[in-house]
Amino acid sequence: MNNDRGMKKWRPFASMPEQYTGLQEVINKQSEVPQPLLTEEQMEQINFTLIEALHTNKQVYLTYYKQGQCITETGFIQFVDSLGELFVFIDDIFELKNKVRLNELIDVQFV
Repeated sequence: MNNDRGMKKWRPFASMPEQYTGLQEVINKQSEVPQPLLTEEQMEQINFTLIEALHTNKQVYLTYYKQGQCITETGFIQFVDSLGELFVFIDDIFELKNKVRLNELIDVQFV
């Protein structure tokens, strides 16, 4: 007679998904960083680089702040809306359009 037919392999976090989700939230909170503050000069340089990248269609490294993380992506600037305070870029990997608020932008540099 085989007794292990009814036995399940023990998976410590699978039995309590709420606990796993809670632990993941704690881990994510610990890795959060505050949004860097930019000087007026840094903001002007970012603006200049954004506009130049838009008009020349040059690829850029974009670093922006989102949900406690500083994210860097490579892409092309497609649209800058100063009044709406956002810009659109197409990322280099998935070629998806991404909208980012200008006040979340930390750095822009040409590749």
